[in-house]
Order: sequence, then C-alpha cells, then structure tokens
Amino acid sequence: MSELLENQNTEVETVLLIGVVLRGEEEWKVKDTMDELAQLAESAGAVVAGRFLVRQQKIKAGHYIGTGKAAEIADWIKENRVSMVVFDDDLTPAQGRNLQNVFEIRVLDRTQLILDIFAQRAQTKEGCLQVELAQHQYLLPRLRNMWTHLERQKGGIGLRGPGETQLEMDRRRLQDLIRTLKRDLELVRTRRNEQRRGRKRHGWALVSIVGYTNAGKSTLLNRLSGAEIFAEDQLFATLDPTTRQVELPNHEPMLMTDTVGFIQKLPHHLVDSFKATLEEVVEADLLVHVIDASHPQVDLQIEAVQKVLDEIGALDKPMLYVFNKIDVEKGRSAAKRLCRQFPKSVAVSAREGENIDLLFDELADCLKGRKVELKLSIPLSEGKLLSTLMKNASILEQQYDGPTAELLVRVSSQLAAQCRPFVVEV
Repeated sequence: MSELLENQNTEVETVLLIGVVLRGEEEWKVKDTMDELAQLAESAGAVVAGRFLVRQQKIKAGHYIGTGKAAEIADWIKENRVSMVVFDDDLTPAQGRNLQNVFEIRVLDRTQLILDIFAQRAQTKEGCLQVELAQHQYLLPRLRNMWTHLERQKGGIGLRGPGETQLEMDRRRLQDLIRTLKRDLELVRTRRNEQRRGRKRHGWALVSIVGYTNAGKSTLLNRLSGAEIFAEDQLFATLDPTTRQVELPNHEPMLMTDTVGFIQKLPHHLVDSFKATLEEVVEADLLVHVIDASHPQVDLQIEAVQKVLDEIGALDKPMLYVFNKIDVEKGRSAAKRLCRQFPKSVAVSAREGENIDLLFDELADCLKGRKVELKLSIPLSEGKLLSTLMKNASILEQQYDGPTAELLVRVSSQLAAQCRPFVVEV
C-alpha cells in the first residue's frame, strides 16, 4: 500500500476541495467535476467542509495555484480546522510538496483519492493486485518528496548523502515490486483468456455491462440474473468484475459481466492497471452501456465512457444503450430524448423492474446474429462432436438412421465452423 495513502483514522476526515478554472474554460464544467469530487470524498468516508474555485490564467508551476491564493486558503484552513485538502486535478510531486508546506496538512489530488477508494473496495486477489500496481506506479515519481527531510549531497564518489542512498534503494525496490505485480497480472490475464476461449468453444454469448460509475450497472445485473451483487448509491460501490449467467426469452443462455465504472478524468495509469479486467469489455460480443438518465450531465457522462472505450479499443463493438432510472421523473423525460438520439436503446428502471421485458427482447435481438440453424448428418463415430452439440447447441429436431444422426440445430458461429463438413442444408 502506498505510504501516501494513510489508513483511515477512527475520526472522520474533514476535507477542503479545490478546483481551478482556467482562461477560456467553462466554469459549469469545473463545478460539475467538483460535485463529483465531493461524491468521491464522501465515498472514501470523508466529510466535505468547504470548496474553493480558483480562477486564473494558467497553471502555476510551483504551487498549481498562485502563492497569494495559497496563503488565503491556508488562513481559511486554520480557521476551519480541516484535516486534508483535495485538488480536482493531478498535481506534480513538487506542487504537492509545496502546497503541503503552505497548508501544513495533507494534500491529495484526484488520482490519490480514487486510488484510496479502490483500495477500500477491492475484494478479489486480482482487484487487489491491480490497485497495488496503480498505487506503486503513482508513487514512483513521487519518492523524492519523501526524503527531503534527509541530507542529500551532490558530488562524486563517497559524497552522496543518506537521503540519496535511501531514495535509490526505495526506487529500485518499488521498480522490482511493479515488475512482480505486472507478472502476476499477466498470469491473471492468461487465465482469463483461457476462460474466455472455453466459453466461446461452448457457444456462450459474452456480454459486458459498461457505464459511468453509479449508473446502476450492478443493480441491473442483479435484476437480470437474480444475483445479489453489492449495489449502493455511491461512486465505485463495486470494483471487482462479476459474471453471471442470464437466460434470454428464446431460452438461449448468455454470460453477462459487470465491469468497473468509468469516471471523468479517469487517470491513464488506472486504465493501464485494469487492462486484465477491461479485456472482458474488448472480447465481448455485445456491450450494454448503462446510463443514468436522471443525471443533470448525462451527455458528458456518455462522452466520458465512450472516451475510455475508445482508449481500450472497444468503441466499435456492437452496443445497446440502456437509459436507467426512469423511476425518477427527470430520468423518464431525459430517456425519451436520448432514445431518439440513440436508436439501439431501451429505457428502464433497474431498481423497480420497469421495461426489463423490453430489455430482454432487445438483448435477444442484438445477439440473434450469433446463432445459425444447420441441418446436419453426423456419423455416430463422431462422438466428441455429438457430445459438444448436445451440451452447447439448441437441438430442434433429431433422428437416427443407422450409423448416422440427422440433426436440426441452432449453434454459435464458432461451433458452426466445426460442423461445416457435416452440413446437409442451411
């Protein structure tokens, strides 16, 4: 665990949030991400004591904000007894150190806050590995800040101070840890690939639920599958991916995976660390994009998800848009507009179950192209193929004529390729 992310105390943290509006930037967008930052802080277990919105021409290299504004905020901090400051953007190591010296309390940026929430929510070994890797990658360029209290001398052989020696030792140790974590995650990725190949051999349709955090993805999977995945009205309520079997109205089974939620300003190295999980999205036959239609910035949330999908190479996947939370009046009216904008879509309430039957029909329609009907004449000596068909195909008709099985089946495209030598009629 990163030394920068301290364990939570028994006392509740009180935080001050700081955002910056640059020249030419729209203030409402910054205020919106600040609202989201407040939700993140609350998800981490903190209480928001106040906010500062700083307007300036450009980012200041030394303190991110001007020294005068930093001094003004430092006075406010002393008067209001907050225990931590959180910036809505990423800070450089030097900026973090300088601000901490001025404020005399801990200073975090948006990435550190997200990492802390991820560390709290990760349950599986894979999730913990991914969070640990992201934390170490974030910490590596910031090690120098942790040894400024020790003497560090410049010069030739024999003149390096203890701080420089410790710094190099810690850097090597951290680089070794990062390499080890990457190897461990590569093993996870290999295992996931094997699982996916097995599912594809069996003809399972693979569907991934994607969307902005707190859009209702876990609630929807619970509704469709009857599962009891933890679902709560907070950002990043669930972190580890969960796969459940869901049966469509045509009795075809599919495997549906709930993936980690996306967010505005999602740190790039977090996406990189979670590639093993996000490969479920890349390899899916269909993406179900769950959207909180009641959110005031719903269009920005859709854009943020599409940006991450584009980054991982999944934006061109077949996609069904699910506009959730129509049990809220604002969500119902917005869903009507959005359904006109996105033709392949359905408006639902995952919590109340409204229009779930329509969603099932849309899912079946999206996946129908994966299955083909074949008339087959297979010698009984092909026992392995016959066994595979009995397990993984829909047998519509069957009869046996001496040493041959005559079958009418509905199979996946992968299984259809294996059956091609025995096709009588399509």
